[in-house]
Amino acid sequence: MAEHKAIIDWRRAAGADFRKGQYSREHTWTFDGGVTVPASASPWVVREPYSNPSCVDPEEALVAAASSCHMLTFLHLASRRGIQVDSYHDEAVGVMTKNERGIPWVSRITLHPVIAYGGERLPTPAEEQELHHLAHEQCYIANSIKTEVRVGEACIENERQP
Repeated sequence: MAEHKAIIDWRRAAGADFRKGQYSREHTWTFDGGVTVPASASPWVVREPYSNPSCVDPEEALVAAASSCHMLTFLHLASRRGIQVDSYHDEAVGVMTKNERGIPWVSRITLHPVIAYGGERLPTPAEEQELHHLAHEQCYIANSIKTEVRVGEACIENERQP
């Protein structure tokens, strides 16, 4: 069993009126490899100057994690089949809606991978679709969330129930 750790660090700035909600949501994420990422609440959730749009917000991080995991799994599967991938570019989009209790959540993530292949063995469209389906089924993140994940126009839904 593997453990994955992150250190989240926030401090109230001197003079910030915490009880009135007038405080910065900027903080850092530090990962076990030593990388520190500036983070903040989304400006869609908390208005500036109490959020910082140049920082990564949790919603963006969720979308990036789902996209990255799908890509890494796709690359592994393609490699195992002898299909050479030269580049993989995704402009993933997460959509927030309100659930049945009126609470906002990331209800859908749509991946838009653009993949360049090289070598002698190129996948057919059906093989590429199968690779995406298998990547979704084996992606650790997709198996950990209740969010619907779509690849382009084809919807790949989680089998796990919310």
